Formats: sequence, structure tokens, C-alpha cells
Amino acid sequence: MTTDIAKPGTPTKAVTKKVRRATKATKNRGAVLFFIAPFSILFALFYIVPILVAIYQSMLTVEREGTFGKPTEVFGGFVQYARVFQDDAFWSSILRVLSFGVVQVPIMLGLALLLALLLDSPLVKGKRFFRLAFFAPYAVPGVIAAVMWGFLYSPKLSPFTAITSEINFLGADLVLWAIANVVTWVFVGYNMIIIYSALLAIPSEIYEAARLDGASQARIAWSIKIPLITPAITLTAIFSIIGTLQLLAEPQVFKSFTSAVTSTFTPNLLIYSTASVPNVNLAAAFSVVLALFTFALSFTVLKFTQRKAD
Repeated sequence: MTTDIAKPGTPTKAVTKKVRRATKATKNRGAVLFFIAPFSILFALFYIVPILVAIYQSMLTVEREGTFGKPTEVFGGFVQYARVFQDDAFWSSILRVLSFGVVQVPIMLGLALLLALLLDSPLVKGKRFFRLAFFAPYAVPGVIAAVMWGFLYSPKLSPFTAITSEINFLGADLVLWAIANVVTWVFVGYNMIIIYSALLAIPSEIYEAARLDGASQARIAWSIKIPLITPAITLTAIFSIIGTLQLLAEPQVFKSFTSAVTSTFTPNLLIYSTASVPNVNLAAAFSVVLALFTFALSFTVLKFTQRKAD
């Protein structure tokens, strides 16, 4: 019986493997950096840098020498933010979109969940057709959808004058919910696809075991499917909250159909109109506060749903 003894100065097999592994990892790291570099550069240029510029702009204020003097931007600290928190129109628009979201988001996600469960049910035939039909409204750009629905709501332009002459969908009392109908019509299919994809990932063996125990399709949907796709529902809820606070395209289009939608109707409309004055510094402060508020609300909802799941 012989034993191999490594000669002094000669690397062992273990050391050689480690060196090769480290060399391979270094090569892989270079390849990874090469592939993620385009995304990282674009992400920094079009996401990180604009955020930093907005924060910088929000810290500036404009001063003039005399009434008609040349405007000069100087560092103003939190002066713009003080104006934001004193602006009643901004907080009124926040409350408006929050009331919008409290009603519209549950209805939209409820419809999306119902459609996804129907598509996943073995009782429904022609799933490919219905999947495409439910998703089709999302393929319509939001501006086009708002224009289309604006004509349908307009008493003088709508083909359904018998209804629009009796109910003023573009009046101050109903215009917010008319916009909610447009958003729901567009985004139900989008959220349905996310939830339906989560349903497809559930192993079929779970359903077979439930059917052997005598569970009906309704029981399977309520006790098995919905609990297992809770993360997907939470994801769609977070997306919907962010989209609600960023509501812009639909109200902007509806401004041409009704005077009930003003330039302060939603936070983003207020920011847009403020920047158009132009008062870029105040608009930047509005944007930063809105972003922080959106993050705080989304994070709160996420933590609440996680706690309920646990």
C-alpha cells in the first residue's frame, strides 16, 4: 500500500480545484457585468438620476431683484416642502384619489380574480378565446380608452343618449367614478393575467386530492386556490395602489369633456399644471412628497397583508 505525498512547492488537487473555481468565477463575474451593464446604465440615467435631480430641484427657490428683476435660483432648504404641506389643493387631490382607490381597486381586483378562477375552472370551454377577450382592453392605450369612454359619456356625442341625457356621468358628482370605470375596464385583464399565471403554477395533484375528498369546484377555489395565490393578489394590489396615486392620463383627457375635472383634480395633474406655470421647484417638491406617500402606503399594505398571511 502506497500513499501519495505532495512534494514541497507542488499544489495539491484541492488547491488546484479552488484555483480553477476562482478563475471560473472571475470569468463568470465579467460575463455577468457585461450583460447587466446596459440595464444598469439605462436604469441610472432614466430612473436614479431624474430622482436625484428632482430632489435637488425641490431644494431650490427663485428670488428676484425687485418686481421685474431677473429670476435667480438659490438654495432654499425646505421652503418648497413647507408650501407643499400648506397647499390644500394638493391634499384634497390626495384624498380624492384615495377615495377612488378604496372603491375602484377592490372592484377591479375582485373582477380580475373572478375571471382568473373562471378561466382556471374545468367547467369553462374556449379558454384561449376568453383569455384573449378579457385581456384585449389592456392593449388599448389609456389615452385612447379615455377618449372612447369620454364620447360614450358625453350627452351630445354618445350613441346612448337615452341614458346620458338622464344621468350626467361627466358631472361633478359622478365624473370620478366614470374615470374609475375606464381604469377598471382597461386593467382588469392585466391583473387577471397575473392571477391566472399564479393559478397555473399550482400543482394539479392538489386539486386531485381535493376532488377525491369530495370537494366541489367552489370549495377548491375558496379553500385552495385563493390562499395559494395570495402573493399574486398582493402584487396586483400594490401595483393598483401605485397606479391610483399616479392617475393622470384619464383625468387629463376628461378635462376636454367636462369642467368638473380641474387642473388640481389628481396629484399628478396638479404637478403637471404647476410645472407648466412654470414653477419647477414646487412641482419637484410635490413629486417627492407624492413618491414618499406612495411608498409609505404601499409598504404599509404589503406589511399588513404579510402579517395577515402569517
